[in-house]
Amino acid sequence: MPRIGLIAGNGRFPFLALQGARGLGHDVTVVAVKEEAFPELETAARAAGADLHWVSLGHLGKCIKILKQAGVRQALMAGQVKHAKIFSGIIPDLTLLSVLTKLRAKNTDALISAVAEVLRGEGIELLNSTAFLEPLLARPGTLTTAAPSSADLEDLVFGYRMADAIAALDIGQTIVVNDKAVVAVEAMEGTDAVIARAGHIAGPGTRVVKVAKPNQDMRFDVPVVGVATIDAMKAAGATLLSIDAGRTLIIDGDRFFEAANAAGIIVVGRAVGETRG
Repeated sequence: MPRIGLIAGNGRFPFLALQGARGLGHDVTVVAVKEEAFPELETAARAAGADLHWVSLGHLGKCIKILKQAGVRQALMAGQVKHAKIFSGIIPDLTLLSVLTKLRAKNTDALISAVAEVLRGEGIELLNSTAFLEPLLARPGTLTTAAPSSADLEDLVFGYRMADAIAALDIGQTIVVNDKAVVAVEAMEGTDAVIARAGHIAGPGTRVVKVAKPNQDMRFDVPVVGVATIDAMKAAGATLLSIDAGRTLIIDGDRFFEAANAAGIIVVGRAVGETRG
């Protein structure tokens, strides 16, 4: 089994990726982003028999050096790095600076695609971030006990068109709608924050549409939901969540659906190609 490199941001995603890779028999070298990854990742890596190195955000050259010294030829990125930090909160090393100066657009896709090219040039191929977590990807159809009403479905048709448009522009992946009106649009603040903002604006009864980009690169920025998403929806009075099947990672597995059912929140998985454009 080849050794896998894991470039870890925040959240539970890196923990799951580590478990998945080790469960398939891979040795793992973890490069944890100091400003983002949870401290508990070090304990998890030790328990899994994986090497872990802390690297500051922006130190791409050091990250590559660690992976190459470990003999890594395949790596994946797991866990969020806040978009605002990527472009305003880092001091880049020379390797990353050379990437930034060549970017035509200041967006996450452009940056990480360029980083992936640098890694490939160093002999490290970036894998899909869900490579070891296929069972946790959302399925198509109604995923909870309660099913959407006709009014819900009408809002979803409307919401998909809007959400796909902002995702294609790399603005965000989540919108909140109600009665065929857009209540809130995600930018850099993240899903939970936009749900809370929609609750303040429109009150209860909103519907949340979270989509993958039309040409989603599964190597990075894959949509992720979990129990925290349901908690945010419950607090805001949101009643329905749509996620893209096969392209959205449900990090808490069955606990996610248990929380949704307990809160009376409907969750549906949109099949690939459904109501796009």
